[in-house]
Amino acid sequence: MLHCGTALYNNLLWSNWSVDALSKMVIIGNSFKGLEERLLTRILQRNYAYVAKILKGLEEHEFPQTPRYTDIFNDTSVHWFPVHKLKQLSTDTWAFREEPDYQGCEDLEIIRNKTAPSAVDSDLL
Repeated sequence: MLHCGTALYNNLLWSNWSVDALSKMVIIGNSFKGLEERLLTRILQRNYAYVAKILKGLEEHEFPQTPRYTDIFNDTSVHWFPVHKLKQLSTDTWAFREEPDYQGCEDLEIIRNKTAPSAVDSDLL
């Protein structure tokens, strides 16, 4: 998932939000620690709650930097979710299962589902 928007990582976590599912997952993509450093805490928690909640439950190993591919593999890490770390997260963390809603998210890089077709959309149906 190299260079994907944060919402895609957030959605991936949400759709696999359990100790069992996450402990079987490895993500190669943008550094979650880098996201935490670059985004304001309130933005991370409001817009990307699953990324924010999982930060203490993951292990991350940064890809080595090479001069030849700095523009491709910059900020790339391997992420995995050890069971012992996931089990240390609070029960409230796992009880939170709300579908992400990116209303008001200024840096969104995905297309949201519409709940009802607009007048323009209904002309196409």
